[in-house]
Amino acid sequence: MLKRNWMAAAAALLVFSAPLAAQDEPPPEGWRGTGELGYVRTTGNTETSSLNMALEFIYEKEKWRHTLGGSALRSKKSGTLDAERWTVRGQSDYKFSEKSYLFASFRHDSDTFAGYDPVTSISAGYGRTLVDNGRHYLLGEIGAGYRRQEIANTGETENGAIARGRLDYRWTITETTEFGNLFLIEAGSDNTFMQNDTSLSVAINKAFAVKLAYQVRYNTDPPLGSDDTDTQFTTNLVYNF
Repeated sequence: MLKRNWMAAAAALLVFSAPLAAQDEPPPEGWRGTGELGYVRTTGNTETSSLNMALEFIYEKEKWRHTLGGSALRSKKSGTLDAERWTVRGQSDYKFSEKSYLFASFRHDSDTFAGYDPVTSISAGYGRTLVDNGRHYLLGEIGAGYRRQEIANTGETENGAIARGRLDYRWTITETTEFGNLFLIEAGSDNTFMQNDTSLSVAINKAFAVKLAYQVRYNTDPPLGSDDTDTQFTTNLVYNF
């Protein structure tokens, strides 16, 4: 099964590499980042409150790029906690050509109401900018690693090798509007995890933007009693620094 997942991930990257790439300005060196915050509260017949936030820091210097990010979600309904999730992730890239790089990454997920809690994975592999023409941008990664996940209701752990793939697509619709889609897959013999984040951002000015986002998280083999799919829709204020 792992071999088939490897082949599928590789084929996907080859398909997406077909468009011709054009030259664009390289990103500035040094630190940059984004912060997101969203809050919703309803009262009356139903009382709910939801808070979500995200942070990402990027540091670039010559051939190196380091990324550290995290996100959190907390939701209550009628005073009872019904969602609590946080994620921490990091990655280091070594650029050995203008478009290609080697990467090492990690991801840690904690979701109180998920079938697997927590989940930790590390991986390494090859990445390449497939398209970059000023309006469309597509980056692909493929690699291998190791994952440890705990079954929440039994405390049992599943450990094993994984194949990892990632596609990051961005479309600059206008000077102030951008569409994005980020897809991640971690395929293992016990379970294959997939996450897709679709977003639409509209800039208010150079520093602030409004972002609508829809996230789908899917496990092919969730523990007994757990759903295989989780979805999340957010409206956030974004600060670029």
